[in-house]
Amino acid sequence: MLVLRHPPVRASHPVALTIGNFDGVHLGHRAMIERVIQEARRRAIRSCVMTFEPHPREFFAPDQAPARLTSLREKLGLLASIGVDQVLVCRFDFDFARIDARAFIERLVVGALNARYVLVGDDFRFGARRLGDFDALSAAGRTRGFDVERMPSVEVDGIRVSSTQVRERLASGDLDGAAALLGRAYSISGRIVRGDRLGRELGFPTANVRMQHNRAPLMGIFATEVSGLSTGRLPGAASLGVRPTVKSGAAAVLEVHLLDFDQDIYGRRVEVHFLRKLRDEEKYPDLAALTAAIRRDVENTRRFFRERAQRARSVE
Repeated sequence: MLVLRHPPVRASHPVALTIGNFDGVHLGHRAMIERVIQEARRRAIRSCVMTFEPHPREFFAPDQAPARLTSLREKLGLLASIGVDQVLVCRFDFDFARIDARAFIERLVVGALNARYVLVGDDFRFGARRLGDFDALSAAGRTRGFDVERMPSVEVDGIRVSSTQVRERLASGDLDGAAALLGRAYSISGRIVRGDRLGRELGFPTANVRMQHNRAPLMGIFATEVSGLSTGRLPGAASLGVRPTVKSGAAAVLEVHLLDFDQDIYGRRVEVHFLRKLRDEEKYPDLAALTAAIRRDVENTRRFFRERAQRARSVE
């Protein structure tokens, strides 16, 4: 997949295009992207996604912006897995925010990308002050020679699939509900870095995963699987939080104790898949109480995987 970090002055080839933030790349996003890929193949042109970095809401009001579901790297990986030919990542800054709807179409949709087909969501808005809409895009398409289609919302069990719905389910600990909207277990990826080694001192060494998110969309203690260290996924008990027993006012960190695993993995990039929330993070009076809680978390994680394996065998 070709990733463009700046809009080209002139397109080298025509594309079928969809535009959006695509945070989380949930089932609604996937349906749009698969439709664009299908149309690109029918027209014998390339499929293209235009997205923005940072998220416009992060740019205008960083303190009020929602927790990001995917970092840019994670989002690009998910888009590549669907089969998109190219992605244009538009840097969202003051200059970009001032581009009006007409200039947006002329400079980007027509000039930089030579779009022959554009697919947008049913709530799509674009341009300065979000004044551009589907009708404006359709009118421009009729005069500039590209087709425009609107994608209806995707629903799962009567619920409109959206990044907001995914965030709400993650925040409430409903990981199965979030997975139903994402089409996969929610995950966070990052490189393993050295921590303070407290887990090892307590008898439960952890892999400390450096996150690239503005803030985590979920917090607590979880049963997880980790990919990137072997051919399969490794089970683990993860803590995602601020570690109130150890530090005060610290940023959230993601630590995973891999079950029955002890290898040097510093510097490796991994993906942590969240399967079940075990409990909320708590503050304990001392390290002995914290150690006892970690021991219970590990046992509950082992129980989760045993029960999951039993359910899988009963289905066979």
